[in-house]
Amino acid sequence: MSSDRSKDVTPPPLPAPLTVPVADSHTHLDMQSGTVEEGLAKAASVGVTTVVQVGCDVNGSRWAADTAAAHPSVHATVALHPNEAPRIVLGDPDGWSRQGERPAGGDAALDEALAEIDRLAALPHVKGVGETGLDHFRTGPEGIAAQERSFRAHIEIAKRHGKALVIHDRDAHDDVLRILKEEGAPERTVFHCYSGDAEMARICAENGYFMSFAGNITFKNAQPLRDALAVAPRELVLVETDAPFLTPAPYRGRPNAPYLIPVTLRAMAAVKGLDEDALAAAVSANTARAFGY
Repeated sequence: MSSDRSKDVTPPPLPAPLTVPVADSHTHLDMQSGTVEEGLAKAASVGVTTVVQVGCDVNGSRWAADTAAAHPSVHATVALHPNEAPRIVLGDPDGWSRQGERPAGGDAALDEALAEIDRLAALPHVKGVGETGLDHFRTGPEGIAAQERSFRAHIEIAKRHGKALVIHDRDAHDDVLRILKEEGAPERTVFHCYSGDAEMARICAENGYFMSFAGNITFKNAQPLRDALAVAPRELVLVETDAPFLTPAPYRGRPNAPYLIPVTLRAMAAVKGLDEDALAAAVSANTARAFGY
């Protein structure tokens, strides 16, 4: 296994521009190098003319809202990431998150954080509530109650404000689908970085949930994802970077950014047997519909 020092941090080259402009439905500009303006200009130069900036904690959600207010091509979503909720309730002694070490705040601290997400969700340039959901990969059994309580609260906030719900679902498909059913999903629900199989894609399609595919659709071991994309209805498919993560092949391991959307979109078009312009037009319309812009 290579050390971090040998990791290639050079940005991948610009792909050929898309002729039909599209949106990056899920990105983290606050975790990318360079200025927001540089990132947006680079993306626009290859036909990625809109980005959805996603909040993962209180500070990041405020930043997303401010950035969307300052840039017409940026829309914001606000939330406590599923792994953030247990950190607020139980504390974060290792300081793993961006806030560093934190004491346990209990349910009162979670309520306070959720109240701020609720306040931000009311802003007109905030188009979604997310990323929220469940993550059984990083959070152990002791954090499940906090995650579930947070997820249910976010669903309620999204419905009350008429905003899209953006879901982070890692190793938790059945529980995410169950809670959406129990609470009643918002009118517009997006599975970010879709990670289910073809069977789950059929369930999402039946419920009208959008499925957003990221650069991992290009990975060699991702055949189940490609099978899911193949059965996902064209009108429910979105594309995202989740940058700086999940850089598409052949640049895997290097920093991701919105300008690399064309690489993923072209791979998706091949899976769906569609011309890239046809898929780009569909994705562009779907993203605007999903986020109500």
